[in-house]
Amino acid sequence: MDTKVTIAGVTLNNPVIAASGTFGFGREYGELYNVNELGAISVKGLTKAPRLGNPTPRIAETPGGILNSVGLQNPGVDAFIQYELPELKKHSCKVIANMAGETFEDYCEMAEKLSDAGVDLLEMNISCPNVKAGGAAFGTHPDTVEKITTAVRKYAKRPLIVKLSPNVTDIAEIAKAAEAGGADALSLINTITGMAIDIKTRRPILANRIGGLSGPCVKPVAVRMVYQVHQAVDLPIIGMGGITSGEDAIEFFLAGSTAVMVGTANFTNPYACLQVRYGIESYMRENGVETLSELTGALKTDN
Repeated sequence: MDTKVTIAGVTLNNPVIAASGTFGFGREYGELYNVNELGAISVKGLTKAPRLGNPTPRIAETPGGILNSVGLQNPGVDAFIQYELPELKKHSCKVIANMAGETFEDYCEMAEKLSDAGVDLLEMNISCPNVKAGGAAFGTHPDTVEKITTAVRKYAKRPLIVKLSPNVTDIAEIAKAAEAGGADALSLINTITGMAIDIKTRRPILANRIGGLSGPCVKPVAVRMVYQVHQAVDLPIIGMGGITSGEDAIEFFLAGSTAVMVGTANFTNPYACLQVRYGIESYMRENGVETLSELTGALKTDN
């Protein structure tokens, strides 16, 4: 039984990746278990300069998930390279640097710095607002997605994963645009825009009013989008959205994922990534699956 997967030429020992924003830089979880048990860690979203994030409250529980409006709190890309990356590189699991920017130039500069610093893969979060285009997210228009991917690809010396936003009309068109721009892989889905209101105070629960919805409640949407993207492009897909068990992960593989990311589940169960990995392995043993590639896109749709 072989659990290794390859994404854009980078081989992971297993297909389970800790999702960006839910695992920090691995230090805290490393106190609970050996993070080398993971295929990779996608680190906290990095910006060009340090960010304090949004005002509190910035997390709200909802049925089947959470809303977050953390606001990309992080120490900045330079501090990450100096203080966090050396520790991460001591591990055998791969390091994925998640990038968030306000301009094309931000993304290009970070891609070059992080590539030179020796991360294994780059993950470009295009759900961020494009300040030079009136605040609309980079990832909501196919032409913008292709342009920013093309621009960043020139500076990325490591494989470039484009993380897709689900807050679009046609996810397949967005995926095609990223592919046309030179993306090496795709990850999806990012959070779904949502809101919660306190009916006693009649005020939004989040200080920023609107946040990103994640957790088990978004899984059916995520599986559907992974399936649609797999039909539309030839790129490897990292699927995410509400994965809490090995069975959840298998759904994503059948829909078209090569690997999976586990995010919100880490907040309620710090061992979630490990349990997903063990669940995948159990399914493989019980069903005579020798390699994970046998499952990718193996959904039966005939009547």
